Amino acid sequence: MSDFVKREKFIPYNLPDISQQEIDEVVDTLKSGWLAKGPRTVEFEKEFAGYVGAKYAVAVNSCTAALHVALLSQDIGPGDEVITTPMTFASTASTILHTGATPVFADIDYSTGCIDPNEIEKKITPKTKAIVPVHYSGQVCDLDRIYQIADAHGLFVSEDAAHALWSRYKGRLIGNKLRGTASYSFYATKNLCTGEGGMLATDSEEIASRARVLTSHGMSKNAWNRYAKGGTWKYDIVEPGFKYNMFDIQAALGLKQLSRLEDMQSRRLKIAARYQEEFGKMDAVETPFVPDYTTHSWHLYVIRIVPELLTIDRDQFIVELNERNVGTSVHFIPVHLMTAYRTRFGYKEGDFPNTEKHFDRIISLPLYPTMTAEETEYVIAAVRDIIEKNHK
Repeated sequence: MSDFVKREKFIPYNLPDISQQEIDEVVDTLKSGWLAKGPRTVEFEKEFAGYVGAKYAVAVNSCTAALHVALLSQDIGPGDEVITTPMTFASTASTILHTGATPVFADIDYSTGCIDPNEIEKKITPKTKAIVPVHYSGQVCDLDRIYQIADAHGLFVSEDAAHALWSRYKGRLIGNKLRGTASYSFYATKNLCTGEGGMLATDSEEIASRARVLTSHGMSKNAWNRYAKGGTWKYDIVEPGFKYNMFDIQAALGLKQLSRLEDMQSRRLKIAARYQEEFGKMDAVETPFVPDYTTHSWHLYVIRIVPELLTIDRDQFIVELNERNVGTSVHFIPVHLMTAYRTRFGYKEGDFPNTEKHFDRIISLPLYPTMTAEETEYVIAAVRDIIEKNHK
């Protein structure tokens, strides 16, 4: 039996890794007098594009903004349909609605948690204009198959890469050799953190140019620097846009986080490897399956309990972890089960069986670069203790 001993200090589900380098860079930015979109934002865009291997990167205030603008760049709107997954945060689907188009959900591949290309094909109609695949938890979708489908039907692909900075598909970083767009999140819990923020990456000059206009109120090119020496007070609004731009304080954080990303990822990989090793020995949990084509970013470490072998369900398992001072989360409550989507589209339980089965079993465990080896071992011990005490 387990010799588990409860620790006194709570282990949070996530903590940002902010070093003195980031603090100094933010302070320097504050002292510079330029706090809004400015030179650091431009530098961050350049450095980020170079890192992922995209020709263009447009810094925005959230991944949500990037996803919205990606669809708008293709003039997607009322009467159009966009296929995505219900196993995502609601913003993925909400941004489709914000364009006036209709989100159409396709079930997941249960083994990976990512959208199933076979289910995508089933949902295509003459109204379908785009696919928004979500690289769930840092696991990469089957992109070759998705782009094959997109090419066959003339569809735009907007990759939701909120979890996928550092992830690779067949050896290349997500964002490298893009045929559509990739949207990234720099939210407080992400692998690269600016508090709030995001990036739209593309190899299309046309998409990048339109995105820069749309994210800055629809202002004409380079209007952001109208207060700098040599800038001009004259500007035009070329189309109704949005207040979606990033600003230099965020970019200052982002630049230093990007410079430290490999070191932070190294720690994530070690924790994930330890989890995979130890949880793989436990019959009442399933570890994440990583296909050969994926290099996982380990933004999330998501276990699935096996309820057939336990006397408790997932929700009680989470309660038990909390009682043992281990923080958790659940990624995600399926979008089609949310009130806004049930009432508007008539979705109900049973519509997406793989997604719902996945949801009923998943728990996101603590995983972040500042997590210690002792904390990692404690999480493992806590899971083991719960299983031993509640095993059938």
